[in-house]
Amino acid sequence: MNELAQQTEFLSWKIAPARLNATQTAWFLGFERHEIPMLVAAGLLKPLGHPARNSTKFFTTETLEQLRHDEKWLARASDAISSYWRERNARKGTRGPSTNGSPTLNRRSALFGPGVLSPPKEATTE
Repeated sequence: MNELAQQTEFLSWKIAPARLNATQTAWFLGFERHEIPMLVAAGLLKPLGHPARNSTKFFTTETLEQLRHDEKWLARASDAISSYWRERNARKGTRGPSTNGSPTLNRRSALFGPGVLSPPKEATTE
């Protein structure tokens, strides 16, 4: 069963389980799966118990039900996700000179810069 079918089936349940994993939490709240760790890091979602950093996180359905109806929380969650991507994209664009003093080159400038992969000169035939 593909993810869309699983999501549709999950959202059609009349009674949700008491705890949801991150994927189910994302479906329940209307976020993407990769956004749940961002919300946890921002302190807007709290997993059950004290899970290890690399373990599966579970969330209570009752708390999620309250959050999903809280317009202010949804606005803060959306702002936190926007802020995360804004900061991440800003870090990408602020790359300066490398440690050896030469400017950093991206792959395109390294491949197509002057003298690199330049087209061969045509021989004149006269």
